[in-house]
Amino acid sequence: MRHIISLLMENEAGALSRVAGLFSARGYNIESLAVAPTEDPTLSRMTIVTSGSDAVIEQINKQLNKLVDVAAVMDLSEGEHLERELMLVKVRAEGDAREELKHLADIFHGRVIDVSDCTYTIELTDTCANLDSFLEAIGRGLILETVRTGASGIGRGDRILKL
Repeated sequence: MRHIISLLMENEAGALSRVAGLFSARGYNIESLAVAPTEDPTLSRMTIVTSGSDAVIEQINKQLNKLVDVAAVMDLSEGEHLERELMLVKVRAEGDAREELKHLADIFHGRVIDVSDCTYTIELTDTCANLDSFLEAIGRGLILETVRTGASGIGRGDRILKL
């Protein structure tokens, strides 16, 4: 099962490496990883997307909590949460396909951010599943290049990851 684990960690050199090392040392896969400073410049928030059984995820959470650099851990998947991912996709856009691609971008609440004679670059922000649906809708044959940030997530309502 897919899990989104969010954690607060010290914003210092080597902290990211120690968290990533925990995953690789135990053979756990990181599907995506996003990290940036928070409103407190001494802390960074890391969002990790990984998959595993409940026992594996429980073990990951326990190991993360043991790391000195990690201040707090929350499995967002255990409750209501919001999740978004940014994707930039460059597509072949020639002839009749140009209008159809613009229309599909509109349907998926994306926008064309760069235009050339034969390409569009489209920006979309949504859930991972909806971004995958967009890629399927336009067809893999038109895709020239794709860049994705990985998921960022936050708990809904009163679910807060804070010290």
